[in-house]
Amino acid sequence: MAPPTPVPPVNPPVPPANPPDSPPPSHTATVAGVPVDTRHWIGGERVASSTASASVTSTASASATFTDHSPIDGAPLAEIARGGVAEARAAVVAARDAFPAWAATPPAERARLLHAVADGVEARTEDLAAVETADNGALLRSHRHGVMPRVAHNLRYFADRLLALAHDDFETRGHTNHVSWDPAGPAVLITPWNAPLMLASWKIAPALAAGSTVVLKPAEWTPLTASLFADIAHEAGLSAGVFNVVQGYGAEVGEPLVADPDIRRISFTGSVPTARRIAAASAAHLVPCSFELGGKSPLLVFADADLELAADLAVEQFDNAGQVCLAATRILVEESVRDAFLGHFLDRVTKLTQGDPRDEATDVGPNIHPRHVERVDGFVRRALDAGAKAVTGGGRNTALGGNYYLPTLLTDVAQHSEIVREEVFGPVLTLQTFPDGDEDEAVRLANGTRFGLAATLATGDRERADRVSARLVAGTVWVNCFFVRDLSAPFGGSRDSGIGREGGDWSFDFYCDLKNTVTAPKGWARHG
Repeated sequence: MAPPTPVPPVNPPVPPANPPDSPPPSHTATVAGVPVDTRHWIGGERVASSTASASVTSTASASATFTDHSPIDGAPLAEIARGGVAEARAAVVAARDAFPAWAATPPAERARLLHAVADGVEARTEDLAAVETADNGALLRSHRHGVMPRVAHNLRYFADRLLALAHDDFETRGHTNHVSWDPAGPAVLITPWNAPLMLASWKIAPALAAGSTVVLKPAEWTPLTASLFADIAHEAGLSAGVFNVVQGYGAEVGEPLVADPDIRRISFTGSVPTARRIAAASAAHLVPCSFELGGKSPLLVFADADLELAADLAVEQFDNAGQVCLAATRILVEESVRDAFLGHFLDRVTKLTQGDPRDEATDVGPNIHPRHVERVDGFVRRALDAGAKAVTGGGRNTALGGNYYLPTLLTDVAQHSEIVREEVFGPVLTLQTFPDGDEDEAVRLANGTRFGLAATLATGDRERADRVSARLVAGTVWVNCFFVRDLSAPFGGSRDSGIGREGGDWSFDFYCDLKNTVTAPKGWARHG
């Protein structure tokens, strides 16, 4: 087996600080017509970064901001407060000091406040959608009709779930066991750029519902809606320090956050190398971590499947320009239906419209950043050099330029190749086949990476669906559907796709310390 080609770094080097003679930035940027405060939110106040803490190795002359650009056209959107050690510590202290009162807040009141935050999100759906589209390039129509409503839903679900949280008492030799969930303490939440506010709310909502306080570090490429969310949370009545936002780069502000001894939980969604660094830092204080680290998920298409449905499922993997951790980027098709499936697939791809995500007609927008586009293109170029064929796409959309990458399908790829085994995180799919009727080979190919986040299965045979699903290494398996996600279900991955599960009571189990109180049936009489 030939060794894979080295993969470019997932986390690029931190760019240099802005020149020291730059004019002082305004603390408000107008993005898509919406004013956004660009400072941190710490202890119930807006805080600008001190120049001395702009980076771990900064000097007094270093700038305390970084520039946030739009992936749509590369235009600068805002100068964002660039956090460092001082801001990290201040946010943790604020969360630590606010924790006793928040933990003691009755569940019904915590739930009421989360519903109030959800009300605020719904009231500002248009603002949030417009800002997030400008900041991360995902479709405006999706943000309006799906993503932002889901943010409010996440908040409401965990508010309601908190009030239903219970475990039946049980008996042990006449003794009563009572299980309870105690708030664990301040939590650091580090969130990605592909669905910034929605993925943040998956963590924020259960953490706050559980009675933990929060320090959120949004991705440096997409910090803006986290700032708006801080305003909404404050207006809804969250007390100072219960929810905090610190912006900046992982090496400068993320590392001191996860290494802080006052933090009791860390939840991270992102790359495997970064998760390993977080785990090493958290080990010093035995802080529990929850990691969702992406995947290289398969889509298995059997000959008895509805091939038009299977093609629809495959094309759906280009959603968000392929920047979806759950995406089934490895299409595995039974040999006898390869050509028929491919025909349906290509017919659908030709009908996709790529362009400005603010246009209602657009189906595929830009990728997040020039560095990321170069990374995606690097994977494709190396695959083509190794003998792969681009059935469609295969490079940048030169008509649009910048961050736009053509929806791509590569064939003639080997199971051991880099393009099959490593996460590309762009609009790039591969197609492989397996022998007719050979479920064993289909499963072997499907499980043949170091990831195990999700899998999608297209078949007309219910018994086959049950057999194959049971053998797939994945946290979620979809049969004849994709991306049906209920918050009551566990979400997470196996192998290098992560540690732990989010959703339902599993989230409360993480953000709380579970306690069992055992009471004897006797000894209640008072003596003396």
